[in-house]
Amino acid sequence: MEFTNISIFNNATLSDAIKALNKSGLGSVFIVDNNKKVLGILTDGDIRKSLAKGSKSLTPVSQIMNKNFIKFNYKANYQEILNKISDEIKIIPLVDDKDILVDYASKNRITFIPIAKPLIGKEELLNVIDCVKSGWISSQGSYVSKFESEFSKMHNDNYSLTVANGSVALHLAIVSLGIGKGDEVIVPDLTFAASINSIIHAGATPVIADVDINTWNIDTVKLKTLITNKTKAIMPVHLYGNPCNMKEIKRLATKHKLKIIEDCAESIGSMTNNRLTGLFGDASTFSFFGNKTITTGEGGMILFKNKSDYQKAKILRDHGMSPKKKYWHNYIGFNYRLTNIQAAIGVAQLKRLDEFVKKKRAISEIYNDYFSQYNYFKTQIIEKTDYSSYWLFSVLILENSPISRDDFAVIMKKKGIDTRPVFIPLNQMKIYKKYSNETIKNSNFIGKYGISLPTHVDLSNEQINYIISSIKELFGH
Repeated sequence: MEFTNISIFNNATLSDAIKALNKSGLGSVFIVDNNKKVLGILTDGDIRKSLAKGSKSLTPVSQIMNKNFIKFNYKANYQEILNKISDEIKIIPLVDDKDILVDYASKNRITFIPIAKPLIGKEELLNVIDCVKSGWISSQGSYVSKFESEFSKMHNDNYSLTVANGSVALHLAIVSLGIGKGDEVIVPDLTFAASINSIIHAGATPVIADVDINTWNIDTVKLKTLITNKTKAIMPVHLYGNPCNMKEIKRLATKHKLKIIEDCAESIGSMTNNRLTGLFGDASTFSFFGNKTITTGEGGMILFKNKSDYQKAKILRDHGMSPKKKYWHNYIGFNYRLTNIQAAIGVAQLKRLDEFVKKKRAISEIYNDYFSQYNYFKTQIIEKTDYSSYWLFSVLILENSPISRDDFAVIMKKKGIDTRPVFIPLNQMKIYKKYSNETIKNSNFIGKYGISLPTHVDLSNEQINYIISSIKELFGH
């Protein structure tokens, strides 16, 4: 990392220090030798005092720098560093074992490394400004249709429909396919609750299936045994971006004349057998919540294969109102529309999808390289035919590990690194227990030991290195 504006060499002058302070605006400058070893620090207050005592612009900084300063090793505990930052001490050098400057901490700079974070750029902002200037800020406007059009192009020209969020996308998809009371929909046990909730809200009955111990996705062997004459659909969830075995799910759906509602909330950009996830379902749903790979703040999308299903969903989305006769309602509908402002962000974000997925995969490769060395870790297996977008990199910290999953999370938090347990299996919650009629083992095991690590696209190389070095301190090199 370069620190051009916050560090100067020890042969610099007071005038050089003032220039550096003006450029950085941080109120302090580090004094380093030719090897970038930190020798001292000068604050704007130190400079004012030295000028008052008669120092000149050409006075060497080595004569007036503060040699009694606070510094921390860059691997130090996050909370300890944060506790030292105050109105008096606004910036702290972070050094390696040889006192070489590698980073710095300030109130604005040292922040908790979140597990997920959006990356909003210039084009997103310009689109929003354009949207506001046009006056079309609600659900009517050019960006909504443009977002849908671009999404369709990406997904083999399937019919795209924007909606308010990923949860209503699932609900609207189920209802639009004519699934309701008396129908069963098979859903994996290890997923976010929106998957099962959408089935219940549609009036149908969810049937919970265990997951595969390796991929963490719906177990197709167990799935086969759960199909009855009441089953109307399968809802595969591509957990954390890892594609399900869609070849087998498609075969089963065709054999038993079932619908597929593909939950792609976490898998945009993922592929299986060289096809994007979302291209296998009769309806496929996506989420653009702030923690997803691309975001519109809130928001979602449904892909339909069949035009009539799409047209029905479009009417239901807009209060069930006839597109030909204003205020005439053909269905009891919903207000599930996306705003033009959100779509304006989505148009720009969609252009960056490949960039974001590549970054997430690069981060996950670093994690995989480390965790594959030890037998007390087990990572989510990505099949050779699959390409994961790695919404979140997740790993099992097993019973034989020197540190438990929960203790690991506590220690990482103290170091300023966010982690998150994997989803709690649905069968463990009282409100969903009645929808599970089989013995659940795999999802309970994964739920007990699984944890997710920061995988967002705004992670800097320094942050990734810090996360890895923090893990190595706990488990070894």
